[in-house]
Amino acid sequence: MCGGYMNQCPYCLNKDPIYFYTGTRGVYCRKCVAYIQEKESTSSWDISENPELSMNYPLTSAQLACSKVIASECMTSSVLVEAVCGAGKTELVLEAIKEGLINKIKIGWAIPRRQVVLELTQRLTKLFPKSKVICVCQGFTSITDGDLIVCTTHQLFRYPHWFDLLIMDEPDAFPFKGNQVLQMIAQKSCRGHMIYLTATVDDYLKSRVSAGKCKHVILNERPHKHPVVEPKLLIQPRWTLYLIVYMLIRDLSRQWIIFVPSMNMAKKLSWILRCDYITSKSSNKDEIIRRFSKRENRILVSTTILERGVTFENIHVCVLMANHPVFDEASLVQMSGRVGRTFNFPTGDCVFLCDQKEEFVISCIKKIQQANRSVYGVQNH
Repeated sequence: MCGGYMNQCPYCLNKDPIYFYTGTRGVYCRKCVAYIQEKESTSSWDISENPELSMNYPLTSAQLACSKVIASECMTSSVLVEAVCGAGKTELVLEAIKEGLINKIKIGWAIPRRQVVLELTQRLTKLFPKSKVICVCQGFTSITDGDLIVCTTHQLFRYPHWFDLLIMDEPDAFPFKGNQVLQMIAQKSCRGHMIYLTATVDDYLKSRVSAGKCKHVILNERPHKHPVVEPKLLIQPRWTLYLIVYMLIRDLSRQWIIFVPSMNMAKKLSWILRCDYITSKSSNKDEIIRRFSKRENRILVSTTILERGVTFENIHVCVLMANHPVFDEASLVQMSGRVGRTFNFPTGDCVFLCDQKEEFVISCIKKIQQANRSVYGVQNH
């Protein structure tokens, strides 16, 4: 509810009077009412003493250098961390979190997807064993204050003018990307500075860097020091693309994710290939991912739901109809970034199958090549 505010919503900062409801139910903003379903949090937690960062593995020299810059700069400025998929973005901000906890500032970590919030909360709890790391997302809203708050972007409405340091993880991903309401709620929740973590910088973040509102830290090296897998591009008539998919998956020793642009195509292709498929509408997402992770299934057809936030060992990726308008450069970078993420299996194949040439597909490949070249020089293929 917006209370007595008629000129500006206290949640999303909307000033357009067309969105304000005034009537028997009081006064509220229709632009953000879908997000404002429960009460705001109230600060009642005293930040724990003597925070400890417990890591059982060392950072690489490149990670360590970036980590020090981020920890230093985020005290006085917002920071954009542009790191290739699999570079270890979480590790890059641990030192900044530790310094923040020592200085007893309020720290938040906002993520677009609920499943990633749950997984990261568990991980951060182990990394900061003496601190209270809490999870705030659907199904976990009874406790809303602690030393480090990990939440979905939707839950930021609970925290107006709350965070001295707010880490925005994958701010270019759905549902945050292009959502003016969520962006304004995020801005209002941060009274200090933000750290943006992404492999795919959008125009909004580029403009903040250009305007001097953000420092820019770049990491183009994965911890295992192998180049990011560069996609292979094949342009063929559409009917031929399905034959190529069949040819790719014939090797029984290889595990593949086949990305497709629509739920309908996912369902049809999974029927043809006799394999699992996963979409945002799948009711058993966790079980599908578990079976694939355990290598109980060799092929998984997926929409863009698996483009971010998941790591599988020893997989290969094919993007069918990569030139489809539902995809863009950022989503292709993320999907190809599922390959070669682990130390045991740092390489693999990624294939873009197109029925015609599209510039954003070429731009994706060039972006990955340029990132590799900045670290390893010219690669021979």
